[in-house]
Amino acid sequence: MRHNVLACDYDETLARGGHVAETTIEALERLSRTGVKLVLVTGRELDDLLSVFPHPGLFNAIVAENGGLLYDPGQRTCDALAPSPPAALTERLRSEGVSPLGVGQVVVATREPNDVRVLAAIRELGLELQVIYNKGAVMVLPPGVNKASGLAAALDRLSLSPRGTVAVGDGENDHAFLTAAECGAAVANALPALRDSCDLRLAGEAGDGVAELAAMMLSGDLDAVEVPRRHVLLGHRDGEEVRLRPYGSGLLVAGPSGSGKSTVTTALLERLVGEGYQCVIVDPEGDYADYPGVTVLGDPDRVPGVEEVAHVLEQPRQSVVVNLIGLQLRDRPAYFAELLPRLTGVRAKLGHPHWVVIDEAHHLLPAEARRVPLGEAADLGSLLLITVHPEAVSAEALRLVTATIAVGKEPERTLAAFAEALGEETPSLEPVDGGDLALWQRGDETARHLTLTPATVDRTRHRRKYAAGTMAKDKSFYFTGPGERLRLRARNLHTFVELAEGVDDDTWLHHLRRGDYSQWIRDCLGDAGLADEVAELERAEAPEAAGSRQRVADLIGERYTLPAEPTAFDPDHDDR
Repeated sequence: MRHNVLACDYDETLARGGHVAETTIEALERLSRTGVKLVLVTGRELDDLLSVFPHPGLFNAIVAENGGLLYDPGQRTCDALAPSPPAALTERLRSEGVSPLGVGQVVVATREPNDVRVLAAIRELGLELQVIYNKGAVMVLPPGVNKASGLAAALDRLSLSPRGTVAVGDGENDHAFLTAAECGAAVANALPALRDSCDLRLAGEAGDGVAELAAMMLSGDLDAVEVPRRHVLLGHRDGEEVRLRPYGSGLLVAGPSGSGKSTVTTALLERLVGEGYQCVIVDPEGDYADYPGVTVLGDPDRVPGVEEVAHVLEQPRQSVVVNLIGLQLRDRPAYFAELLPRLTGVRAKLGHPHWVVIDEAHHLLPAEARRVPLGEAADLGSLLLITVHPEAVSAEALRLVTATIAVGKEPERTLAAFAEALGEETPSLEPVDGGDLALWQRGDETARHLTLTPATVDRTRHRRKYAAGTMAKDKSFYFTGPGERLRLRARNLHTFVELAEGVDDDTWLHHLRRGDYSQWIRDCLGDAGLADEVAELERAEAPEAAGSRQRVADLIGERYTLPAEPTAFDPDHDDR
């Protein structure tokens, strides 16, 4: 289920003439039994609401006074979400005989045409207040207080997310909270402006429309309703935007090392996190250890516990990197097999996380893994797999993929590898080279070129992993020397510098003259700039061992932060 929260307005949405029909109550009761949380969001004062509505316990939270008050029906506690109305304003309005006049804990309420005197009083008293209208009602509130802010407070209290919320209303003051929700719906009797701007127009009026919406949630029909404003920007093609559905997507990003997979992933993550979607990035090699705006769990010396990850994810605003750099390659599939059902469990309970990103998917879901306990990508919200080798990923995981993004100079090969792994026909690629990516929607006969819309802030790729992490065997550097008499593995740049210090001159120069260092840096680290500078040293006619070792270490040190352990290359190194 995409939506696990239903937020509804009261007057002329849930209720008609202040009364809620029993059929509407029954529809909401059925929905709540599935685990969907109900939030009532009203402009009424709380005491007024409770005097006409006998079922407050049906709701998990009630937002009253148009966002100014939060009431917990279970605990019967009430919290003001903003300051009380200024006494000077209420005294003046009373002295002027403004009627009706309601003064709540936060709101001051009246009706038109009293708004003329209200606005004059606010201006002459020099107050910073806003006036909100709703079908003739006039509400005075502090700046920034509205139904959207009240809904956000209620969801925070319940550890729920607006990205899993559908909201329904009928009037002017409902625009804000319908827009804040993942999907905004309007009952048939709603104002035309609200119906024109909402995501879903219901056929039923008032409570009948709410019951209709509840039935759509129960049947799963609401999951299929497209909300284009929520679609995630990927890139452009022929001047038009290309966007991805944020729910139920199974996305594969594949291509050779250094081809731009991280650029695509970074762009998508920036937009997802920026829009409030909670992302879990399972990071086997420490690539996201410095990713901005997320909590990183784990480091080279500590593997995060599965329950630790689940605990952090209870806060929907917090995206998480699960850093597995401290876990041996052989142990990663077993860890992920334990983590995956825990993620689906958190989502079943709270409606988030919204996206699970699996980097180096061939490490965590290898081809040998015959069973992946997921019926579809929607069990995790949406799924993003990233890999160099689609054919090395479990076929059970690949069947969850709905779209593939191929990066690099030969996208045809990447798409062919994916199709072959699933036993499907390889799509043709449109002949016109119109961008840096190829996007294949599974089931289409043709993949299409497009140009990525990059992230606004570039992320330094692989810095920590390459500096101090554990790179895979096929990515490590091996000092073998002439005749391959050695086999010293450098798992990262730190061990490379250490081993370079200890190998004999013949071994060092053997690899230098062959161009092995620059080739490793270029092909496995994807750092063309560093590779070019090292290649200049390799091309020298008569390279000197000590000097070239020093220079390579200096070039590495300029780009990567190595552990603070002195080596012979450090200017302040002391052997004593």
